[in-house]
Amino acid sequence: MAKVFKYGGHALPKNGEVDPTIDFLAKQIQAGERLILVHGGGPQINQELAVHGIESEMVNGFRKTTPEVFEVVQRTLSGEVLRTIVNGLIAAGVNAVGISAADGELIRAKVKDPALGLVGEIESVNPNLLLKLLESGYTPVVSPVGVNRAGQGLNLNADLVAGAIGGAVQAQCVYFATDVSGIYRNWPDEESMIDAISAGELSSLAKNFSGGMAPKAQAVLNAVNSGSKSARVFDGRDWKNVELALAGKVGTLVVA
Repeated sequence: MAKVFKYGGHALPKNGEVDPTIDFLAKQIQAGERLILVHGGGPQINQELAVHGIESEMVNGFRKTTPEVFEVVQRTLSGEVLRTIVNGLIAAGVNAVGISAADGELIRAKVKDPALGLVGEIESVNPNLLLKLLESGYTPVVSPVGVNRAGQGLNLNADLVAGAIGGAVQAQCVYFATDVSGIYRNWPDEESMIDAISAGELSSLAKNFSGGMAPKAQAVLNAVNSGSKSARVFDGRDWKNVELALAGKVGTLVVA
């Protein structure tokens, strides 16, 4: 049974640095784990937008995406970030394949809200390409750049992509490596972090969430409610937490 690992942009190393997370995941794959990686890249997009003097606003965890912003998003996510992760896995001995969420009919989306511009809302997921890659011994790495049925590229939230894929492949677990320790009962009070919670209880709590935690909670619920056996949210900025998360020792576990 496959596992899905959502690699947050905050956890990515700086250019030229060796990534211990990639090395650890590579060892898991070589030991027989079937992993699908989905990556974000918010900090990298912010950096590239700043270089070009392009302003971008975040609204409830979603980036307002004009055509000008989308060009940077697509180039950064499906180019720089995707290739960095794939190249790191290859260097660690893993036969990795980089694709976007648009490829192979994996995800089709629609515009979420015209006020947000080219931000996509997932309409359908077809995991056949991912399953065939896994069966053939490849490790898929997915960038959250989608497309609608008219061929227009759309900026997708990486957490939601990971959740949708996790549900579609009926993953054993979807791991959300992010920049917070887990899910907080009283967001954003870190002292209120939850060790384990049911999807039903989280659904009630999530109504009070804002910022980046709102789509994250929705992604977790989507994953569990659509077929994933469980999901775990943890702080992925320290690679040692990745090992602990896969061992079930850190973060917040969400079950059906």
